[in-house]
Amino acid sequence: MVQATPFLLLLFLALGAHGLAVKKCSLTGRWVNDLGSNMTITSVSANGAFAGSYHTAVSATSNEIKLSPLQGSMQKSPNQKGQPTFGFTVNWSFSDSITVFTGQCFVDEYGKEVLKTMWLLRSRVENIKNDWKATRVGTNVFTRLQSQE
Repeated sequence: MVQATPFLLLLFLALGAHGLAVKKCSLTGRWVNDLGSNMTITSVSANGAFAGSYHTAVSATSNEIKLSPLQGSMQKSPNQKGQPTFGFTVNWSFSDSITVFTGQCFVDEYGKEVLKTMWLLRSRVENIKNDWKATRVGTNVFTRLQSQE
């Protein structure tokens, strides 16, 4: 029985590790992206709806940048495995444009939450002939802002 003890201990640890909970990614909180823009998601409802605010660090207009509202939805599915997909819209308070983001919330190998997103920005143009220049596309990576206590 003494020889079986190390084997049983190893088996116990292997089976126990399988049962450990994987860290889930939460959208709620404060985020900063690779361009320095800040986003706050205040809460996510039981059906996945959420709201918050966005303060962009970049703009194509000469207008003063202002805090803008966002509204979104997170996929609520038993298959999401704690790394949900989501989408949200930012209605810019300082320009005649709107941006839609879509992405997924990941937990990386270090336990850090990361939002990988793609966006479409639609700006108002004077007429249909200028429609060709009205939409921009891009990507952003958001990381959680740690509170400074």
